[in-house]
Amino acid sequence: MKLMILNGPNLNMVGIREKQIYGTETFADLIQMIRDAAKERNVEVDCRQSNHEGDLVDWIQEAYFKQYDGIVINPGAYTHTSIALADAVHAIEPLPVVEVHISDISERESFRHSSYEAPFCLAQIKGHGFAGYVEAMDLILSHGKESAEYSL
Repeated sequence: MKLMILNGPNLNMVGIREKQIYGTETFADLIQMIRDAAKERNVEVDCRQSNHEGDLVDWIQEAYFKQYDGIVINPGAYTHTSIALADAVHAIEPLPVVEVHISDISERESFRHSSYEAPFCLAQIKGHGFAGYVEAMDLILSHGKESAEYSL
Protein backbone atom coordinates (compact mmCIF):
# COMPACT_ATOMS: atom_id res chain seq x y z
CA MET A 1 0.00 0.00 0.00
CA LYS A 2 1.21 3.48 -0.88
CA LEU A 3 -0.13 6.71 0.63
CA MET A 4 0.58 10.33 -0.21
CA ILE A 5 0.82 12.63 2.81
CA LEU A 6 0.24 16.27 1.86
CA ASN A 7 0.79 19.33 4.02
CA GLY A 8 -0.25 22.80 2.96
CA PRO A 9 0.94 26.30 3.72
CA ASN A 10 2.95 27.06 6.83
CA LEU A 11 2.93 23.49 8.12
CA ASN A 12 6.69 23.45 7.61
CA MET A 13 6.70 26.03 10.43
CA VAL A 14 5.15 23.68 13.02
CA GLY A 15 7.23 23.85 16.19
CA ILE A 16 8.19 27.42 15.36
CA ARG A 17 4.85 29.22 14.95
CA GLU A 18 2.04 29.47 17.48
CA LYS A 19 3.45 26.88 19.86
CA GLN A 20 0.42 27.26 22.13
CA ILE A 21 -1.71 25.85 19.27
CA TYR A 22 0.64 23.52 17.38
CA GLY A 23 3.10 22.50 20.09
CA THR A 24 6.88 22.44 20.07
CA GLU A 25 7.52 19.35 17.98
CA THR A 26 8.90 20.28 14.58
CA PHE A 27 7.80 19.46 11.06
CA ALA A 28 10.78 17.08 10.84
CA ASP A 29 9.45 15.34 13.97
CA LEU A 30 6.04 15.00 12.30
CA ILE A 31 7.49 13.46 9.15
CA GLN A 32 9.62 11.05 11.17
CA MET A 33 6.58 9.98 13.23
CA ILE A 34 4.60 9.37 10.02
CA ARG A 35 7.44 7.35 8.48
CA ASP A 36 7.85 5.28 11.65
CA ALA A 37 4.11 4.55 11.82
CA ALA A 38 4.05 3.67 8.13
CA LYS A 39 6.97 1.27 8.53
CA GLU A 40 5.15 -0.49 11.41
CA ARG A 41 2.14 -0.91 9.08
CA ASN A 42 4.20 -1.97 6.07
CA VAL A 43 2.97 1.09 4.15
CA GLU A 44 4.98 3.24 1.79
CA VAL A 45 4.49 6.97 2.36
CA ASP A 46 5.32 9.89 0.13
CA CYS A 47 5.42 13.00 2.35
CA ARG A 48 5.21 16.43 0.73
CA GLN A 49 4.65 20.04 1.82
CA SER A 50 4.00 23.17 -0.19
CA ASN A 51 2.94 26.72 0.45
CA HIS A 52 1.52 26.82 -3.10
CA GLU A 53 -2.04 25.80 -3.90
CA GLY A 54 -1.23 24.61 -7.42
CA ASP A 55 1.42 22.20 -6.14
CA LEU A 56 -1.15 20.58 -3.87
CA VAL A 57 -3.67 20.28 -6.72
CA ASP A 58 -0.99 18.73 -8.96
CA TRP A 59 -0.01 16.23 -6.26
CA ILE A 60 -3.62 15.20 -5.62
CA GLN A 61 -4.00 14.48 -9.32
CA GLU A 62 -0.64 12.67 -9.37
CA ALA A 63 -1.79 10.40 -6.54
CA TYR A 64 -4.78 9.43 -8.68
CA PHE A 65 -2.89 8.86 -11.94
CA LYS A 66 -0.01 7.01 -10.26
CA GLN A 67 -2.54 4.81 -8.42
CA TYR A 68 -1.75 5.61 -4.82
CA ASP A 69 -4.04 3.88 -2.34
CA GLY A 70 -5.05 7.09 -0.56
CA ILE A 71 -4.16 10.59 0.53
CA VAL A 72 -3.80 12.13 3.98
CA ILE A 73 -4.01 15.90 3.62
CA ASN A 74 -3.64 18.82 5.96
CA PRO A 75 -4.57 21.68 3.63
CA GLY A 76 -3.66 24.30 6.24
CA ALA A 77 -5.36 27.63 5.56
CA TYR A 78 -6.46 26.38 2.13
CA THR A 79 -9.02 24.28 4.03
CA HIS A 80 -11.14 27.39 4.38
CA THR A 81 -10.41 29.11 1.08
CA SER A 82 -9.61 26.69 -1.73
CA ILE A 83 -12.35 25.56 -4.03
CA ALA A 84 -9.54 24.34 -6.31
CA LEU A 85 -8.38 21.81 -3.68
CA ALA A 86 -11.98 20.76 -3.03
CA ASP A 87 -12.50 20.22 -6.76
CA ALA A 88 -9.29 18.18 -6.98
CA VAL A 89 -10.30 15.94 -4.06
CA HIS A 90 -13.79 15.54 -5.53
CA ALA A 91 -12.37 14.70 -8.97
CA ILE A 92 -10.35 11.74 -7.74
CA GLU A 93 -13.20 9.90 -5.99
CA PRO A 94 -13.27 7.05 -5.08
CA LEU A 95 -9.59 7.38 -4.01
CA PRO A 96 -9.90 7.79 -0.23
CA VAL A 97 -8.75 11.11 1.20
CA VAL A 98 -8.67 11.93 4.91
CA GLU A 99 -8.37 15.56 5.98
CA VAL A 100 -6.26 16.17 9.10
CA HIS A 101 -5.78 19.20 11.32
CA ILE A 102 -3.35 19.31 14.23
CA SER A 103 -5.59 21.77 16.10
CA ASP A 104 -9.36 21.54 16.46
CA ILE A 105 -10.46 24.00 13.79
CA SER A 106 -14.01 24.01 15.19
CA GLU A 107 -12.70 25.55 18.42
CA ARG A 108 -10.72 28.32 16.76
CA GLU A 109 -11.71 31.50 14.94
CA SER A 110 -15.07 31.26 13.18
CA PHE A 111 -13.53 31.54 9.71
CA ARG A 112 -11.70 28.25 10.39
CA HIS A 113 -14.87 26.28 11.12
CA SER A 114 -15.66 25.40 7.51
CA SER A 115 -13.78 23.15 5.14
CA TYR A 116 -14.27 23.08 1.40
CA GLU A 117 -12.55 19.67 1.16
CA ALA A 118 -14.35 17.82 3.98
CA PRO A 119 -17.51 16.92 2.01
CA PHE A 120 -15.37 14.94 -0.43
CA CYS A 121 -13.20 13.21 2.17
CA LEU A 122 -13.61 9.86 3.84
CA ALA A 123 -13.22 11.64 7.19
CA GLN A 124 -11.90 14.75 8.89
CA ILE A 125 -9.67 14.38 11.96
CA LYS A 126 -9.12 17.54 13.98
CA GLY A 127 -7.49 18.36 17.27
CA HIS A 128 -5.59 15.10 17.74
CA GLY A 129 -2.18 16.67 17.19
CA PHE A 130 0.36 14.73 15.18
CA ALA A 131 -1.42 11.48 16.09
CA GLY A 132 -4.22 12.52 13.73
CA TYR A 133 -1.99 11.67 10.78
CA VAL A 134 -1.57 8.09 12.02
CA GLU A 135 -5.31 7.84 12.65
CA ALA A 136 -5.87 9.00 9.07
CA MET A 137 -3.50 6.36 7.70
CA ASP A 138 -5.29 3.70 9.74
CA LEU A 139 -8.67 4.85 8.40
CA ILE A 140 -7.45 4.54 4.83
CA LEU A 141 -5.95 1.13 5.56
CA SER A 142 -9.24 -0.05 7.07
CA HIS A 143 -11.18 1.43 4.18
CA GLY A 144 -8.92 -0.39 1.72
CA LYS A 145 -9.52 -3.72 3.46
CA GLU A 146 -13.28 -3.16 3.46
CA SER A 147 -13.24 -2.26 -0.22
CA ALA A 148 -11.20 -5.38 -1.02
CA GLU A 149 -13.66 -7.56 0.88
CA TYR A 150 -16.58 -6.16 -1.13
CA SER A 151 -14.82 -6.79 -4.43
CA LEU A 152 -14.32 -10.51 -3.74
